[in-house]
Amino acid sequence: MDAFFASVEVAARPGLRGRAMVVGGRERGVVLAATYEARAFGIRSGMPMATAIARLPSVIVVPPDHESYRRVSRQVMAVLAEITPQLQQVSVDEAFLDVSGARRRLGSPARIGTLVRERVRREVGLPISVGIASTMFVAKVASTRAKPDGMLLVPEHATVDFLHALPVAALWGVGESTASRLADLGIRTVAELATAPRSSLAARLGPAAAHRLHDLAWGRDPRVVTPERTERSVSAEHTFPVDVTDRAELARTALAQTHTCARRLREAGMLARGVTLKVRLADFTTLTRSRRLDVPTDVAAALHGTVRALLAAVDVPATGVRLIGVRADDLVVAAGTPVQATLGDDGDDRRALEVAVDAVDRRFGGGAAVAASLLQAPPVPATQPTPSDPAVGAREPVPDRSRGDRTGRRADEPGPRSGLRRDSTTATPKPRIS
Repeated sequence: MDAFFASVEVAARPGLRGRAMVVGGRERGVVLAATYEARAFGIRSGMPMATAIARLPSVIVVPPDHESYRRVSRQVMAVLAEITPQLQQVSVDEAFLDVSGARRRLGSPARIGTLVRERVRREVGLPISVGIASTMFVAKVASTRAKPDGMLLVPEHATVDFLHALPVAALWGVGESTASRLADLGIRTVAELATAPRSSLAARLGPAAAHRLHDLAWGRDPRVVTPERTERSVSAEHTFPVDVTDRAELARTALAQTHTCARRLREAGMLARGVTLKVRLADFTTLTRSRRLDVPTDVAAALHGTVRALLAAVDVPATGVRLIGVRADDLVVAAGTPVQATLGDDGDDRRALEVAVDAVDRRFGGGAAVAASLLQAPPVPATQPTPSDPAVGAREPVPDRSRGDRTGRRADEPGPRSGLRRDSTTATPKPRIS
C-alpha cells in the first residue's frame, strides 16, 4: 500500500488530501510515513523529525494511531483473501498473492491486479500499487516502480530486461553499505552486477551474498507464497525527551520495555528463545546486543536478567542515549513447548503475578498495575562488551504505538514504540502479485 500510515490519516480526514503531511512523534522522533506531497521536499520515512521540519516548516505533523493502522490493514487483507486464499502478509501494509489458482474464475493476472486495486479503493478507501510477475522478488520490484497508485506487469520473458535497467539498490539486500562496496567494483546497475565475475563479488561481499545477488540479478527466486505467517519477534522501544547518560534510568526503561514484551508474548501465546537490546546514541548510531536464552519464556523477570547483562555490555558515551528498546526473538508457540523453571521454585508464581497484572491492565488501562518486584532496577555497572554479547546490525526504528493527539499537532511526549516482525519467505513461475 502507498505511504500506508499517511494514507490512512488522509482517508480519515479528507482535509489533509493534497497537503504535505508526515506521521510521527515530536521533534526527537522519526518520520513514520510521509505523503507524496511531503516527499517532494525530500522528506522520507525514517528521517529525524527535526530534519523533516527544517526542510519544510509548514509540514503537517500527525501523531501515529497504530490501532487504526492495524484495523485498516485487517480490512485490506480481508479483501485480498477473497481474491485468493494463497495470500502471504509480510507486513502491516504489504502482501503477496499467488493468483495462479484464481485465473479461471477471475481472469488474467492483469485483470486480477485491476480488481485488487478497484476493490481496495472502493471498500477501504485507500490507494494501492500492484506489481505482477512470475516471482515474488520481481513482483515486489514492480510494485515499487508502480508507486504511487499504479500497476506494473512484468511478463516472464521480459524479466531480465526489466531488472537489468535498474540500479543495484533495487535488489533485495542492497543498502547503502553494499551499494558502496559494489560501486568500488564499478557496479552501479543490475546489468553490471549480473555480468560481473562471481569471484570478484564473493571477494567483496562474501560467497553467500554474492550468490544470492547474482541470482536476483537474473530474476531467479525459488521462494513461493506461504499463506501461514509466523511471528518472529515482538518489541518495545522508548525515545527519551532528552539524551540520557544515567545507567539507572536506562535500566528502569529497559525493564519497562521488557515487561511490555513479555505481556505481548503472553497475549500472542508465544515464548521467546532469544532477546535483543537496542540502543540508539545521540548521534543516531544504533547498537544492538543479542543473546539466546537457556529455555523459552514469556516471563519478564526471566527476560530481564538477560537484558541487564546486555545493557552492562554497552559503553554509554558522554553524549548519552536517545532511544532504548527490547526485542524478544526466535518465537515458538507456547502450547506444547516444554519449558523448565528459570526463576527457582517461585517461577510459576512469578508468571502468575505477571498474568494477574495483565488482567488489571486490560480492565483499567495500561500501567494500572505493575509487579513491584519488577520495579526493582538497580544501576547497571559499566563494563566492556564481551564476545558472548556480540553486536548485530542496526535495525530500523519500530513505529510508535502511542495514540497521541489526533488533531494534527506534534506530540508533546515521545512514548513506547512497538513492532511485530514477521517472516517474509517468498516465488516460482506462477503469477505473483505484490
